[in-house]
Amino acid sequence: MNHYLGYRCTFCDTEISPTEILYTCPACGGNLDVVLDYRRIQQKYRPEDIFSRAEGSLWRYEPLLPVTDPGGLATPLHAAGWTPVYQPERLIRSLGLRKFWLKDEGKNPTASFKDRASAIVVARSREIGADVVVTASTGNAGAALAGMAAAIEQNAVILAPKTAPAAKIAQLLIYGAQVVLVDGSYDDAFDLTIQASREFGWYCRNTGYNPFTAEGKKTAAFEIWEQVLRHFRAGNKPLCVFVSVGDGNIISGLHKGFKDLMALGWLERMPRLFGVQSELSSAVADAYLAGTEVITPVKATTLADSISVNLPRDGGRAVRAAVETEGAYIKVADADIIRAIIDLGAAGIFAEPAGAAALAGLQKALTEGDLLEDDPVLVINSGNGLKDIRAAMMAIPNPAIIEPTMSALKLHLEKKGRIE
Repeated sequence: MNHYLGYRCTFCDTEISPTEILYTCPACGGNLDVVLDYRRIQQKYRPEDIFSRAEGSLWRYEPLLPVTDPGGLATPLHAAGWTPVYQPERLIRSLGLRKFWLKDEGKNPTASFKDRASAIVVARSREIGADVVVTASTGNAGAALAGMAAAIEQNAVILAPKTAPAAKIAQLLIYGAQVVLVDGSYDDAFDLTIQASREFGWYCRNTGYNPFTAEGKKTAAFEIWEQVLRHFRAGNKPLCVFVSVGDGNIISGLHKGFKDLMALGWLERMPRLFGVQSELSSAVADAYLAGTEVITPVKATTLADSISVNLPRDGGRAVRAAVETEGAYIKVADADIIRAIIDLGAAGIFAEPAGAAALAGLQKALTEGDLLEDDPVLVINSGNGLKDIRAAMMAIPNPAIIEPTMSALKLHLEKKGRIE
């Protein structure tokens, strides 16, 4: 195992041997952090050793990961991560910011941020000899697991609510996973997968439950460090990172990644982490605003299915990520999320609702004066809009239908005011 000392509970600090195959703390039930051997890493590597690597995937950070690459260069696991960062001028002008970046996770092989976690989890499953990996998902995590598992011939079982978008279910089936639709919520599917993993001995990938999911998601923090932070000096202004929050595992993974870099002495200043939730699925934001890490379940009804969660399983760490970095949580309306899909589309980026929620949160923070024009900001689009065409169609009017003649085309354009 690469530079991996074991686990530590994030709530009671219980330390656990690396030989254990665990999900949560046996003492208090809290989320576990994977503990790296920082001293050994420092002795062997420098940032330049990472920056000079030709590898264009999350595996460029293998020295900072607790697993080794199970598939080699010939697998789609080497398409996960190293997603592009854009500086779209149209968005910059509309936001009024001087420094703005957008990181597009829709460019991952199954088109969402979740590929990062699944790549690491299937690597872990190979190391421990698991026959089957199982997960609950509204679509993205399942598609990511199905795709990454197919890449190394790993058996995968996905339990998804029957209301998951059809495009996401199609991905699961195409990748060859065994798919079971649950007549219930994501949370119902989550609980059932835990029971099944115990009953059948399957390895459970569940987001915010398996500690290796955060190890995959932290690689986005490494990329932000390499792609953005090392190239600019913001004076007294730390980078503000906006990301949507469902189970809480992405923002806690980002926090873990930045903390790893700080512990190594490779990052000068911790970015501020801003979590964005829909008003209709806001359990983590509610806890943050109440000043507690104790998560009270809600009845989630947001159209942003990827962040629609009644009881976030990584909520405590997600609250802590904002508190410890002097960030915040922002709640937005679903109507604001739909408008943000349009705004991103106008800049050439197609986002699913969960991805657009991060931009909606930034727009609200700017409107309410919580950020200033000289605050450097990075927004993460967590998934491609093709994941949820139904929501995309809600954001736009239906196109016109005309007869196939020039006269009909000219008449239409005149009505639209596009011909003088």
